[in-house]
Amino acid sequence: MFYSAGGVVIGPGNKVLVVNQNNDSWSLPKGHLDPGEDEESAATREIFEESGIQDVHIIERLGEYERGRIGEGGVGENLNQMKHITMFLCLTNQAELKPIDPENPQAEWLSIEDVVDKLTHPKDKEFFQSVIPKLLKFISS
Repeated sequence: MFYSAGGVVIGPGNKVLVVNQNNDSWSLPKGHLDPGEDEESAATREIFEESGIQDVHIIERLGEYERGRIGEGGVGENLNQMKHITMFLCLTNQAELKPIDPENPQAEWLSIEDVVDKLTHPKDKEFFQSVIPKLLKFISS
């Protein structure tokens, strides 16, 4: 089991950050925990690496889920490489996106309504759909 952390990042205009992985799939920014690193630190590091966003603030823990690593070409999943993913609600005022990680070459801001259609992995879609009410409540307050 691999442990990962990341975020649902809400930025300017209440848009949500999505990132491209390996030019074949789209996800929420997340990645592995380095040795000795806590989940919050891993989440902010991965958000930076995959989007270039430096000014990110964790608001709260949104939840956890498990899934296999996405398959070759963005199809299916590798159940031999299971990930335990912890996700946080994050905020930023930074609009410009400049991914640092060559394996995550592209990042985009999307409306909450468009995120589910863009995400590749069914478990990522399912998780995001489950937190939409929390996101809508947060941005309307």
